Amino acid sequence: MIPVTMIDFHDDIVNALEILRKGGTILYPTDTIWGIGCDATNPDAVKKVYAIKQREDSKSMLVLLENPNLIVSYIDEMPEVAWDLIEFAEKPTTIIYDKAKNLPLNLIADDGSVGIRITKEAFSQQLIQRFRKPIVSTSANISGQPSPGNFSEISKEIKSKVDYIVGYRQNEKTNPEPSSIIKLGSSGLIKILRK
Repeated sequence: MIPVTMIDFHDDIVNALEILRKGGTILYPTDTIWGIGCDATNPDAVKKVYAIKQREDSKSMLVLLENPNLIVSYIDEMPEVAWDLIEFAEKPTTIIYDKAKNLPLNLIADDGSVGIRITKEAFSQQLIQRFRKPIVSTSANISGQPSPGNFSEISKEIKSKVDYIVGYRQNEKTNPEPSSIIKLGSSGLIKILRK
């Protein structure tokens, strides 16, 4: 296994930021599985991710943020229970909120909701912090095919279509689980979609 130095980490952040700012797509490690990402506020970049996945844009994708305080910038109202769910979650948890705002229509579900996860993974956290915007995170697979457990399982087709592939954590062989998914209604209704 090739040791990854902090210089590699830093270079990857700088390179990924440059691509995100130009409206490009990246393949990057997250707090769960590897993801295809882009600027979550750029409708053209979001469209590119749907094209890479060969997925209809009627199926929304989730966004990553690194700070729970930023969620209120992208939804109308933060249900009180969401703060506890984020703080006490034992594994990565995606929360689907009603009434998304300040995001492209092609990223928002037909019912106006959006899935947001707070990442605590070093690379994605620092990338989002420096980018100062949410980043799309969707599994690195063609729609309908199995999600890759680690970098080595990502298809050549996906790798050939993104604009930048992060080097950091490529050698890891762990198979992280996907996140829990919880839907929160503005009325306080909690629905667990995936444990």
